[in-house]
Amino acid sequence: MGEMVRYRSQGAGEGYLAIPSGGAASPAVIVIQDWWGLVPHVRAVVDRFAEAGFVALAPDFRHGEPASKPSEPRQMLNSVQMDEAAADIATAADYLAGRIEVAGKVGCAGFCAGASLALWAATRSERIVATAAFYPRLPWEGMRTEWADYAGKAAIIHCSEADGTSADEGVQTARRAIETAGGTCQTYDYPGTAHAFFNEDRPENYDQRAAATAWARTLELFRAKLG
Repeated sequence: MGEMVRYRSQGAGEGYLAIPSGGAASPAVIVIQDWWGLVPHVRAVVDRFAEAGFVALAPDFRHGEPASKPSEPRQMLNSVQMDEAAADIATAADYLAGRIEVAGKVGCAGFCAGASLALWAATRSERIVATAAFYPRLPWEGMRTEWADYAGKAAIIHCSEADGTSADEGVQTARRAIETAGGTCQTYDYPGTAHAFFNEDRPENYDQRAAATAWARTLELFRAKLG
């Protein structure tokens, strides 16, 4: 189990941190929430990364206030808020790199809107060298379309069938931007899946087989790139 920590951000940065129990210094992963904030599912993912051997941190962009209705989270995605969130992620990467438990590089994984931020975060921080995006929703009006800072970095995008698979225009735009910048981007399709197929707290969408495969692929990327 992890704990809430505070760190300096544009305001009072805070997040949920979990550290591997083995005691050895480890690479780090930032976990980016979906529409709904730092909910139990996001905390559980942080704990899973720690169990897998990564120091993991989920920044709390909503400062303890989860969204109360479906329309509210989408209001977070204007360009100013997207830019602020990206800056907070870069600050979180600096915070992790400064902890004594961290050795190696930093990765970033996110879900839904957080998946878009996870991909974009590598353009905002030199420390973030690998990203994993689970069924991203890509609000391009808030992000620049040229991602020059991706050179030498790697990304994977896990795509649900309900969202249009990897053929989705937003996914293809992100892939091209990453590859044009000199990074690598692998897309994976999960046939028959709904959006949020990784989320056990949404049983109507959860797909155990697809979730296990996506998790294994994410760990493989981070172990190859962050160690």
